[in-house]
Amino acid sequence: MSGTLTIDDQTIPFTDGQTIIEAARTAGVYIPHLCHRPGYTPHGSCKLCTVKVNGRTCSACTFPAAEGQKVVNNSEELQEARLRITQMLFVEGNHFCPTCEKSGNCELQAVGYHLNMLDSHFPHFYAHRKVDASHPDILIDHNRCIFCNLCVRASRESDGKDVFGIAGRGIHKRLIINSPTGQLKDSNISVEDSAVQVCPTGAILVKRTGYKTPIGGRIYDQHPISTIACKKRETDSTG
Repeated sequence: MSGTLTIDDQTIPFTDGQTIIEAARTAGVYIPHLCHRPGYTPHGSCKLCTVKVNGRTCSACTFPAAEGQKVVNNSEELQEARLRITQMLFVEGNHFCPTCEKSGNCELQAVGYHLNMLDSHFPHFYAHRKVDASHPDILIDHNRCIFCNLCVRASRESDGKDVFGIAGRGIHKRLIINSPTGQLKDSNISVEDSAVQVCPTGAILVKRTGYKTPIGGRIYDQHPISTIACKKRETDSTG
């Protein structure tokens, strides 16, 4: 079963079971997002993919595509809301792009460029978060976690391990490791796991690989995220 909807007056086909964001991606229309990844259960946590559907505010990653929907994606109101959300993500953690080894490969950074983010707007939290370098091959910098839940879903749904979880609420929210000590070295994670590859920021890093591709030659240095995101398909669930 299939049908069509419109996004900003452009006719978009969809197939039964697709969400609005997946119908858009298939048609080459970019809806900003950070917590969504094809192949994993939609989460709707980052709210960047908020659109208007027949006048109703919805998350495009969780809302099913349906015949005759009129979707607004690029309004000034929505873009302003996305900018503010992105700015909040930057100030509630510690994201030092010029010195981060994920720079140029970071989806948060790329979304900031896409939205023409020129400043942080809000006061910085300067949160005190730990770095877990206990694992021989993998490092977690909690300063850069945006709680997108992707590593949690990847570990459960792709790796079958349940290594990660999210605990707490508000400013007390934190990424936790499901191991006896709470350290990554005592978990059953492997460097080949999808959960290691799926992080959209520099929160989960594979050691000794950070500068194999020089800054300036990385994915979002070469192409905007709006182009890259629409090239990915359902088989990209491993990042």
